[in-house]
Amino acid sequence: MKKQTIPEGYLFTKGYTNYIFILLFLLYMFDYLDRMVIASLFPFLKADWNLTDTQCGMLSSAVYWSIVIFTFPISILVDRWSRRKTIGMMAVLWSIATGIGAFTNSFRQLFTTRTLVGVGEAGYAPGGSAMMSALYPQEKRSLMMGLWNASIPLGSAIGVALGGIIAAKWGWRHALGIVAIPGMIIAILFFFVKDYKTIGLEKTETITKAEKKAERKKVRMSILDMLKEFLSKPSLIFTYFGMAGVVFTTTSLLIWLPTYFHRVQGVLEKNAGIKASAVMLFAIIGAPLGGYITDRWRKKQINARLLVPTLTSLLSAFLMFLAFSVFNGQIQYLILLSMGISITAFIAATGAVTQDVVHPGLRAMSYAIAVVIQNLLGASLGPIVMGAISDATNIQTAFKFLPLALLAASALFFAGSFYYEKDLKKVEKVKLEIVD
Repeated sequence: MKKQTIPEGYLFTKGYTNYIFILLFLLYMFDYLDRMVIASLFPFLKADWNLTDTQCGMLSSAVYWSIVIFTFPISILVDRWSRRKTIGMMAVLWSIATGIGAFTNSFRQLFTTRTLVGVGEAGYAPGGSAMMSALYPQEKRSLMMGLWNASIPLGSAIGVALGGIIAAKWGWRHALGIVAIPGMIIAILFFFVKDYKTIGLEKTETITKAEKKAERKKVRMSILDMLKEFLSKPSLIFTYFGMAGVVFTTTSLLIWLPTYFHRVQGVLEKNAGIKASAVMLFAIIGAPLGGYITDRWRKKQINARLLVPTLTSLLSAFLMFLAFSVFNGQIQYLILLSMGISITAFIAATGAVTQDVVHPGLRAMSYAIAVVIQNLLGASLGPIVMGAISDATNIQTAFKFLPLALLAASALFFAGSFYYEKDLKKVEKVKLEIVD
């Protein structure tokens, strides 16, 4: 049997690389399916337990608060121990926690299980990003990160639509129980994939000897050196906070759009979830398209990985303004579908930036910082702010404020684009090796 060759820039053969990619894609899809299914259950929970919109928002935010707390310590396990084992264990945990939610009998109990879902999901984005960065060469990183991140809107759309359908037919408890099963299966498969060796935290220093000859030598990185990897890279800092602005908007949109369609347009609960999920499905196009455009443009413009998010966030802000402040009916829905494409185009490029400009041994930690910031200031804050504005005014008014977060994100990405090339040149070059 002919031995398969490993292409230049790849860690494994293309066939095995694609197999790992498929598992990573499915895990991210079920991550968001389990995370977002709660959005379509709000009307049913309000009817059963008489919850307020703020409490419903808290059920979503509970996941993100846990992610904020646990992402950073779990990312250390990813970088210093094992990508494969950490990802597998986290996926098992979030699947079990989702299923347990079906047996809760109060808001407090369900809030606790959603918190546990977040504990499990805290390790996936950093671990998956580190694996993705190792699987493919840098010139393909934006495209493949885009394809991988297309699983987010896909999982979100399936979660919202399927949750509403199951809940309408069998009850909201069955929705939580059923969606927990497939993630568990994929998690078990992931325990058996190959991994790369843990990268030593070393940097290259130029040492001048007594005879005044310069010599380059590898030395162990101190804690201060590690902090400098993040704090001395302006493009990275602007990217982190820009991502938070977009995630504030996308999470608010994902969580509250079914409610908007139900209250403002009178759409039935189960149909509201389906209608909202169509907007999310269009987002499947945006992530890989943004990655493809970024990689093509980057051949001529090195800082394209921050210029593309600048433009797509600006475009999304304009489309959202038109949808919620100018138009309604069919035109509004067509604009929302278009925005579904543009609003996710940022993720491939910005995700690549978090991996491009840091030491390869700190990639999971870099994405963990991004996750903490975007969840603390974006994903956990968005649903509650929207719920509070809705309680004080109405859901339509709440949506009119969302474009402001996108405008802020666009400005941050643009500021970061001026530093990207300089920060890229500071990165340590390290060759990855497969675990035996």
